Amino acid sequence: MPEQAQTEGTGAAASAAPGRVSADGAKLSEAELRELQQLQQRDREVRAHEMAHVAAGAGLVTRGASYTYQTGPDGQRYAIGGEVSIDTSPGRTPEETLAKAEQVRAAALAPADPSPQDRQVASQATRMAMDARMEIARQAFERGDGGGPATGRDTDGRAREGAGGTAADSASAYVARQARSAYEVAAASAAAARPPGLDLMA
Repeated sequence: MPEQAQTEGTGAAASAAPGRVSADGAKLSEAELRELQQLQQRDREVRAHEMAHVAAGAGLVTRGASYTYQTGPDGQRYAIGGEVSIDTSPGRTPEETLAKAEQVRAAALAPADPSPQDRQVASQATRMAMDARMEIARQAFERGDGGGPATGRDTDGRAREGAGGTAADSASAYVARQARSAYEVAAASAAAARPPGLDLMA
């Protein structure tokens, strides 16, 4: 959606009492007054929604809030929709990716009423965090501090074997346990993956 944010403000009009005169100076009808009140309420909700995204996504927001407007019967423009672009690309390390994913999810769900698009972004962030946790667990296992065998070899360099099979089997089982654990955390978030640079919409 093209960026439509304007330097001219509609906030003052949105917070003012309902106008009584139309753009051409005529008195507003009851229907027009109701429409104006609805537009003012929508304007407040949209701006609060997008500002919640911006606040929670600080550092990851690639483009500030942009709005689409509708002109009210009083001639003023009111925000009826908006979006905030946020960076969802992976970090340089699994730990950085995990922290980033958690912030993206928090930013997506920050408004009181997340939109369907917001929930899709949150789902992607949950999967991103799951993948990062699995990679962190894999690296920890390879370093020998992940709760499994340190190297999978005896002092003479031969692969260690036990009741459960070779060290490679143990490593596979460990990674499988980590994957299952991460999957269970993210099982409720199953939307299709989306590319980096998503929009959080009102």
